[in-house]
Amino acid sequence: MKKLNLQNAIIGVIVGWLLVFVFIPNVMIIFTSFLTRDDANLIEMTFTLSNYARLFDPLYATVVWHSFYMAVIATLLCLLIGYPFAYVITRMPRKWRPLMLFMVIVPFWTNSLIRTYGLKIFLGTRGLLNDSLLSLGLIESPLRIMYTEYAVMMGLVYILLPFMILPLYSSIEKLDNAYLEAAKDLGANKFQTFIKIILPMTMPGIIAGCLLVLLPALGMFYVSDLLGGAKNLLIGNVIKIQILNIRDWPFGSAASISLTILMGLMLFAYWRVGKLMNKKAEPE
Repeated sequence: MKKLNLQNAIIGVIVGWLLVFVFIPNVMIIFTSFLTRDDANLIEMTFTLSNYARLFDPLYATVVWHSFYMAVIATLLCLLIGYPFAYVITRMPRKWRPLMLFMVIVPFWTNSLIRTYGLKIFLGTRGLLNDSLLSLGLIESPLRIMYTEYAVMMGLVYILLPFMILPLYSSIEKLDNAYLEAAKDLGANKFQTFIKIILPMTMPGIIAGCLLVLLPALGMFYVSDLLGGAKNLLIGNVIKIQILNIRDWPFGSAASISLTILMGLMLFAYWRVGKLMNKKAEPE
């Protein structure tokens, strides 16, 4: 009986926490997105759909497109870097794998904002990167990396790469070596084995890693602010500017809800793809 009461208490605390800090705030944002901006009181209780219509304005549509472009490029870079890294870890002796995973997780111990400031110092005109290249004689003048798209992409990859590596490692580690040995016995070379066996069997990890990188990349406004300047905005920058600077809470709420819906659709697509792949994997 005591154990049951403890379980009910824990469940009650979790449900209460989600209700107060997740459900109610999101309901308030949804409600605010259909209201009208008021300079004196922030919002006016007048129902309107104009906040969502403004998202199709060419100005904001350009920002949304640029945000997706940056997020997709960062996701592809994380995949190109993370897949070989995760594969190499799975082929290491088991006693070394925990250490390598520990090294991947260590950056999570430091706030991502602080790490972004560190990257800003590293990429600066007189930063460690330019000083090293100058001292080696590889360049004659400092490279201008800060406040460009390249700096923003480097920041996104730097912060989000562990989110790609971990699901890829989990998926690659589950590979059955019997399939790889069978492919070798049948005369398949390494490239054919990778394309026909390894890649399809690790596709759930690839999709999960891409979503874990793509979705946060759309809203990391502080990375764009610190590394990209005003010319490289993400959707998160639009929401932050509308809420904190312009104080247009209804439009900022509409942009936030639209981004949330978009993320939800991507997660639903991932669930559907995973379900179809599991269904195909089941023996008839």
